[in-house]
Amino acid sequence: MEILHDKDADVSVLNNRTVAVIGYGAQGRAQALCMRDSGVHVIIGIRPGKSWDAAVQDGFEVMPVDEAAKKADIIHLLLPDEKHGEVYANQIKPNLAAGKTLCCSHGFAYVFKTIEPPADVDVIMVAPKGPGTEVRRVFEEGFGCPGLIAVFQDSSGKARATALAIAKAEGLTRGGVLECTMAQETYEDLFGEQNVLCGGLVDLMKYGFETLIEAGYPHEMAYFECVHEAKLIVDLIYTGGIQRMNSVISNTAEFGEYYNGPQILGPEVKAKMKESLQRIESGKFAKDWLAEAAAGAPNLQAKRAALAEHPVEIVGKKIRSLFERK
Repeated sequence: MEILHDKDADVSVLNNRTVAVIGYGAQGRAQALCMRDSGVHVIIGIRPGKSWDAAVQDGFEVMPVDEAAKKADIIHLLLPDEKHGEVYANQIKPNLAAGKTLCCSHGFAYVFKTIEPPADVDVIMVAPKGPGTEVRRVFEEGFGCPGLIAVFQDSSGKARATALAIAKAEGLTRGGVLECTMAQETYEDLFGEQNVLCGGLVDLMKYGFETLIEAGYPHEMAYFECVHEAKLIVDLIYTGGIQRMNSVISNTAEFGEYYNGPQILGPEVKAKMKESLQRIESGKFAKDWLAEAAAGAPNLQAKRAALAEHPVEIVGKKIRSLFERK
């Protein structure tokens, strides 16, 4: 895939256009601030509350979502996935007009059709590959977080140029931008979260921790081995790849990686991952999650409560307190 940089994008495409960032969480704040610093006219659409107050304190023009959608040329929806359909139907759709652009940072709503846009608007995605705090931090340092762009619907013939302009305004083209489809981004993002980054990694840590404490090892030592040190390993991989990590750890640890890793995570895990990908691509996961959210997320709330009582979280608070600066 071609990696796109600053030379491939032109922020002047956004001249005389108003971008409404809908939502002011970590991503909304970071992306809005970066765009404003790049000379883009940004307004914030949000309901009254802490996010509204934070946006006002940051110096933005803040208004209800429907008003922002009516005023904007580009509507950048950065609310939780499960809220997109409702907010779009009630507050954005009535204020759409031909020639406007709908933008997002995750294609969930369009791929799973909780939003079905009219044919006379552009629909694009600009997706930083990092949390909002990281997007803002590296932008302020003069670099940028890598990202993705996608064009879902090109009514004007200029949708790609708009997506690249927003990416450049947010600093993403400094780090490097890949062009993909919304379906690719959505399916891969959900797969990575569920199987590796969140679901897979968290369960691996918990199983390792539980195995050690059930065998009589101290909770604190188990936490260090199975949770705390994961960051150190991931940082090494992030900066230099797996081979670089292996060159830094001991020969014993590296041999153990090859010796025991495949016995813990064998071919059956890959088979289960393929089943997971099928559930994502078929829309089953989206259907289940949206039904869960519509019911008030009782299972999600129960899981959160149970995790708070798990020994790995209890001892983790104690361990992390050791590293707080007094």
